[in-house]
Amino acid sequence: MTTESGPAEGTGTIRRVAILFSGGPAPAANAVISTAAAAFLRNNVEVLGIMNGYSHLLQFSESHPMQEGRDFIRLDQRTLKRSRNSRGILIGTARANPGKLIGSPRDFADPERSRPLRTVHAALSSLGVDALISIGGDDTLRTANKFDRVQEFLPDGHRRISVVHVPKTIDNDYRGIDFTFGYFTAVETLAGEIMNLLADAEAGRTYYLVETMGRSAGWLAYGAAIAGEASQVFGVEDVVDKYRSEEDIVDPVTGQNKKRPIVLIDKMINKFVSAMRIREQEGKEYGVIVVAEGLAEFLPYEYLKGIAHDEFGHISIAQVHLARLLAKMIADEYEKQTGRKRKVTGLQLGYESRCAIPHAFDVILGSQLGVGAYRALIERGLNGVMVSVAGQLNLNYVPFQDLIDPDTLITHVRFIERGSDFHRLARFLETNVPD
Repeated sequence: MTTESGPAEGTGTIRRVAILFSGGPAPAANAVISTAAAAFLRNNVEVLGIMNGYSHLLQFSESHPMQEGRDFIRLDQRTLKRSRNSRGILIGTARANPGKLIGSPRDFADPERSRPLRTVHAALSSLGVDALISIGGDDTLRTANKFDRVQEFLPDGHRRISVVHVPKTIDNDYRGIDFTFGYFTAVETLAGEIMNLLADAEAGRTYYLVETMGRSAGWLAYGAAIAGEASQVFGVEDVVDKYRSEEDIVDPVTGQNKKRPIVLIDKMINKFVSAMRIREQEGKEYGVIVVAEGLAEFLPYEYLKGIAHDEFGHISIAQVHLARLLAKMIADEYEKQTGRKRKVTGLQLGYESRCAIPHAFDVILGSQLGVGAYRALIERGLNGVMVSVAGQLNLNYVPFQDLIDPDTLITHVRFIERGSDFHRLARFLETNVPD
């Protein structure tokens, strides 16, 4: 790992940089963009904001050149005025994936599979870009790594574009950094919604089943449950022991037989109903149960038939309607066990938090990461690194090869450690259900 301390190693050859944001929004996105841009501008480096992720770059051709105002904007002091605390994303976003055809290192030499990445390179080269700052989640990190590596297979004499990545996700499931910008704002926003629902549930003696964002890990569900005083929380990290099994399926892509892990729904539902009954004994006929949306990936295959996949191979979780599905199961099981009805309403929360007014900590964190992108490229002369912080927001730079498997080109999710103090805190604060 490269730390922020040490001699400056800037090459002095970077005159124009491009900043690109990809994937879902996150609070404090503009803190990263504006602070990075301001740092470069202060040192006479021109900054271009690439609009809507990779989508415009992928449309580039000789007959469809990059056009200012449509495909990119110039980030100057007027554009950046009072933007650090603003909502949304100055340069927009999208989920276009130019690296989707690259599944192994040998694919970089394949002209067809590497064509989208080569198009991105040609588009940036046409703008005279010397370096790219990529801001996004783990899928975007993989794309940044692929873009960096595909340049090794371009003809001699091509422009070499340096790449630095800034980690972004409200899910907080990134390896190489403790907390990602936007996470605490999202937690605070969702916690406020959960507390409102808790008051509503108490008034009507009902329950809410809240599905939060968090495809791969349960950080957002756990944080919102802790801060919002939820009654129960269940994430993908909890699909273990008596809650976990496997099923045999035929892979819809390869046609091969394989095993996939699944959550034992009846066990999970019984845990929630048990909590409801324990709360009743305590005089509480209401509550809020929080689950991570990533549990949809663990549903038995019968619930996932016909569900579409995105460009990164993920199922479309929104089509599963997990919250409504589990809410009905809970209500049915409660009636079965008690002979009484209890209203359980399923809600999905998450989009409300992605462009919320950023929390002060996220603005500070995002600002440091933005400055870190400048320091990595200009002061340190680095390439192929992710900007990170530790301790008192001390900058460090993690090489892509430390984060991405060299053979599969995929990243590894950072889950909540079961038994960690953070995990134990949630277990301590929720309604205790004996195993």
